[in-house]
Amino acid sequence: MSRVAEGAGIGAGRPDPGSPPRSPATTGRARRSSRHSRDQNRAGLLLISPTFIIILVAVVLPIIWAISLAFQDVRLINIRGTGIIGEYTLDNFVDVLTSPGFFTALWTTIVYSVCGTALAIGVGLVAALALRRPFRGRGLIRASLLLPYVAPVVAATFVWSTMLNPQFGIVNWFGTTVLGWEEPIAFLSDRALPVSIFGWQVELPMALITVILFEGWRSFPFAFLFLTARLEAVPGVLDEAAMVDGATPTQRFRHILLPQLLPTIAVLCVLRFIWTFNNFDDIYLLTGGGAGTEVVSVRVFDLLTARGDIGGAAAQALVLAAILAVLVGVYLKFFGRQEEQA
Repeated sequence: MSRVAEGAGIGAGRPDPGSPPRSPATTGRARRSSRHSRDQNRAGLLLISPTFIIILVAVVLPIIWAISLAFQDVRLINIRGTGIIGEYTLDNFVDVLTSPGFFTALWTTIVYSVCGTALAIGVGLVAALALRRPFRGRGLIRASLLLPYVAPVVAATFVWSTMLNPQFGIVNWFGTTVLGWEEPIAFLSDRALPVSIFGWQVELPMALITVILFEGWRSFPFAFLFLTARLEAVPGVLDEAAMVDGATPTQRFRHILLPQLLPTIAVLCVLRFIWTFNNFDDIYLLTGGGAGTEVVSVRVFDLLTARGDIGGAAAQALVLAAILAVLVGVYLKFFGRQEEQA
């Protein structure tokens, strides 16, 4: 029993006689390494602390404040006495979901976002493919294509409003003088324009089509930059081998270039849809949300400025964010994995 107890005491309190003893140099190196790791952690925390504080103040706190306002009856006249903790209620969300015109504005927002995103990416893809081969002046043309994206939105909308003016706009002058239009078209104020297509009378939502065209024109340089960069990374050997095998340009695009571009197009679809879904300034400066172009972001602005209903505006913005999150989640679930595998 004494030997067993002695053996247990050796195993519990003293090092194993069979293990090599640790030298003082080894112990010192371990302590220095531990101290160096702690110093690195402190330095890392010190470096990221300004960014963390900025994100906390500029992003996290406003989001918490907006969520809190969405659940309170807050007007412009009582905003000073409103805090984060208050009398929470769901009345704002009930008013938003039952207000007349909300689902119409939501459908308009979805149509505007989907069509604007598809148009911007489609035009950007065509421009990237057209300027893929080097030629004299290609750099100048590429730089000029960026003008719609870098130009101030106020200036761009003013130019479009002037060009499309039914009284003195150059588009209507060209249409009535050269194309033989019977009368000028109010592109930004006509909710529906009757048009005869192959004998069928169709009412085109002219104002909505115009703002979608403006969105595609203004946003396609962003897609053009991404797709041009991806095309530059595609090995030229693949295209040359396909040409030697006798593949047509359409076949080369479908079987060689498109699989290479699909991941980039997927990212562009998500980014452009999010930005277009939340877009406000283009539509407000062009039409003010009238003539069938009222999107949810314009309704949020009208609630905030015209009615002073801060709680209702915050609730409507929160509903908009939730719908956007659901749509993006559905897209990523059903289409994101397929494009990543491609």
